Amino acid sequence: MPDRAPAHPLPDPHRAGAWVESAAIPLVCMDGDFRWVYVNRAAEALLQERREDLLGRTQWEIHPLTLGTDVERAYRHTMDTREPVDFEQYYPPHDRWYRMSVRPAAGGMDVEFHDITAERRRAVAPATSPATVEDPAALDLLDLLTETSAALSTTLEVDEGVRRLARLVVPRLADWVIVSTYDATSGALADVAVVHRDPELQHAADAYAESRTGALAADSPARRAIRSGRPAVVGDGRAEDLDSFTAALVVTPQAQQRLAALRPGCVAGVPLLAGGRTVGLLSLFRDAGSAPWTDRELRAATDVAARAGTALDNARLFTQQRQVAEALQRSLLTDPPEPDHAEVVVRYLPAVQAARVGGDWYDAFIQPGRTTMVVIGDVAGHDIEAAAAMGQLRSLLRGIAVYSDAGPAEVLSGLDRAMDVLAVGTIATAAIARFEQTDDERGRGVTRMRWSSAGHPPPLLLGAGGGVTTLGSRRADLLLGVDPATTRAEQVTELDRGTTVFLYTDGLIEQRGPEGPLGLDAGLDRLREALADLAQLPLGDLCDAVVERLVHGRPDDDVALVAVRLHRQDRPRPAEAGSGHVPDAVPAPPGA
Repeated sequence: MPDRAPAHPLPDPHRAGAWVESAAIPLVCMDGDFRWVYVNRAAEALLQERREDLLGRTQWEIHPLTLGTDVERAYRHTMDTREPVDFEQYYPPHDRWYRMSVRPAAGGMDVEFHDITAERRRAVAPATSPATVEDPAALDLLDLLTETSAALSTTLEVDEGVRRLARLVVPRLADWVIVSTYDATSGALADVAVVHRDPELQHAADAYAESRTGALAADSPARRAIRSGRPAVVGDGRAEDLDSFTAALVVTPQAQQRLAALRPGCVAGVPLLAGGRTVGLLSLFRDAGSAPWTDRELRAATDVAARAGTALDNARLFTQQRQVAEALQRSLLTDPPEPDHAEVVVRYLPAVQAARVGGDWYDAFIQPGRTTMVVIGDVAGHDIEAAAAMGQLRSLLRGIAVYSDAGPAEVLSGLDRAMDVLAVGTIATAAIARFEQTDDERGRGVTRMRWSSAGHPPPLLLGAGGGVTTLGSRRADLLLGVDPATTRAEQVTELDRGTTVFLYTDGLIEQRGPEGPLGLDAGLDRLREALADLAQLPLGDLCDAVVERLVHGRPDDDVALVAVRLHRQDRPRPAEAGSGHVPDAVPAPPGA
């Protein structure tokens, strides 16, 4: 007797997969390590990135700004407890709100993104009729939301974001405003931006802000908003008893007097929230005689504050990441030695954007054989992990070079093998130059530079007469961390005394120009031109002037450089080259 067919046939896995791929709802699947293992077509379109660039990377690598937010808390909760989580999240790049649905799945979890922007906007301007849609006040509030998103999504600086927010809400939502940041740990409220619609009263508003922070009454809208996480309002616009009104807001006579001079009629405190935490405060003031806020205006203020809170918290995280990465990086970038008649100058300038701080490094040291070795390198990536990887590579390279007393190519080969054996999971470029000299060469006034490059931009030579030469006519060797068995090549160049050797990272030459990013060739041309123009400057001034000319002190990417000027040896050591300090452990030269 044949088997009976099941009443409910099992779904075809191929059809199910095709449905998920073509579904309109964006879907991301992660494994137990938060590594993205599947991204459907809708999610690819939402993120505006190719899925091949996303798969295999962790959530924290793709979106580092979600660390410490509701997103991280929800993801970790679902991963740890296997419980589903739903929450709302604003996405500044698209000016959209999403309901995030996080669901446990075999070996990980799935995340769906449901667009709820229309719902959020209807809360501000309910579309009950065509007349409502055409209501100028409602449309102005919608414009305010859009402008808030656009203004705050283009800055990574907390203070600048706060100032932009203040300029946006006056006069649409208030006659004047104070925007503050809030530290939940210390309870400190810091007023960062004050804007009054009347320029003649701006100074009075600034004076009040200076006196109000430590004088806020416990039941003031500002304190209530911070405690509750919800807007708080006081005043009906009439302010018939101004003394009593100001006393309910601030407790010191000075703050009360300064506030009374501004004649407020109603005051609102709106918390800036991010990840369920209060990160700042929007204090709105309307003058006496003005109407208090409508429910729609308060909803708009709340939405503006929510967007601002997310953007400012992102900026805060960016700033923290930058400070940690920069501190780590600078702690590893030590002062150079002062070998005989050679002047070594180093510079490091972090990227303006926090996300670009990371893996550039320089180094200069003396090997046991009294040869001077200088190094420039760039680890792939721009974050704290890149800075940490840079520290590993720099320390490994130093140890290999000092222990082996080997030349540049052998040191790079040793570093490649060490990276492989120690599983240092990164790639990097680097260039090493070693300065050598025999007694005969010293007599002839020349120095040999032995150098090798692992995929790094070419060294430049600046002659005493101002001529600039680019070294490395052939293709650079493979990057570090790609193939530990690769053969490294060395080149040798004879240098006259008075020559300057210039090593640098790509952040110096791959900056943005008026027409967009500069390519390697165009950037090199600008660097060569700058070196030629500035050749007569002392070496330290030369390096500073080159950096200023090429990146104007605000590089798109990290900039590191090391320059070596070979002063004449038939004269006393010049003062600008330093005192000639060499580590005590380095053997003295014969006959010294």
